[in-house]
Amino acid sequence: MRAAGSALLAALDPAARDRAVHPFDDEAARRWLEYRPRPRPGACLADLDLAGRKAAHRLLATALSPSAYAQAMAIVALEEVLDRAEDWQRGRHSGDYWVAVFGDPARDDRWAWRLEGHHLSVSMTVVDDQVSPAPIFFGANPAAVRYAGRPVSRPLGPEEDLARALLDALGPTERSAAIITDEAPADIISATRGRVDGPLEPLGVPSSRLGPTGRALLDQVVALYLDRLPPELAIREARRLDGGELHFAWAGPTRSGQRHYYRVQGDDLLIEYDNTTADGNHAHTVLRRPASDFGADVLASHHQSHPHAH
Repeated sequence: MRAAGSALLAALDPAARDRAVHPFDDEAARRWLEYRPRPRPGACLADLDLAGRKAAHRLLATALSPSAYAQAMAIVALEEVLDRAEDWQRGRHSGDYWVAVFGDPARDDRWAWRLEGHHLSVSMTVVDDQVSPAPIFFGANPAAVRYAGRPVSRPLGPEEDLARALLDALGPTERSAAIITDEAPADIISATRGRVDGPLEPLGVPSSRLGPTGRALLDQVVALYLDRLPPELAIREARRLDGGELHFAWAGPTRSGQRHYYRVQGDDLLIEYDNTTADGNHAHTVLRRPASDFGADVLASHHQSHPHAH
């Protein structure tokens, strides 16, 4: 990741580098999360030459598993599909993604980076060569494009299907505890906040109340989101959660094709999914670590080891 970050900066011309690079201590820019088509810090990929764009994609690939990288590229491509569906009125384009680097990956012991645009936001913080991943936001609009009832494009299909399988596996008592409301919220609850304080209430059904099938499916849902990360990071995050209590909550109707929402929470874990606009064909998903987002965990450890630094 450090090598890819350095290669990106080397590939940018001075003007693009000035737009891309920010001080690590610029908290407002570094703790940025925006999955809507809004202005954002960084250099736009559309303004970069081929070498710069490829360097940005190679940096992104260091943070994602091969399957998650494929999801991310499908999300990017959907900008052109959405622009056509909107009669080309909003000027959406697949180059409207922005890369920002905080600090100097070649020299600093603390640095971070983010690649972000509409429906994609990936933030990584590196401190003493320890990678702190999250938030990772993936969205899709349209969530599904179908031909004769069969999906042509459905980049977040597994995220919906596994959660539905989990819901279907619950007994009446567990299902009643899991469904917290019959109406889905308008969006993910954590939204674009730089910090998420405390667990989201109500928690839903605890994993300790699930039977073997339900618990296995809940573990698969969590693994699906952790597996957005490269194997080394995914394994580390799974070990951190191993044995801890998880809670699963669902909001909205349970029939496919209707607006719905779910979340999974655990110790320093928040997974949210919604498909609540465009008549249930516009999905948002996010993997967050509320106590550790944007490198809070590795920064705390660094400050303990270097009490007089920074």
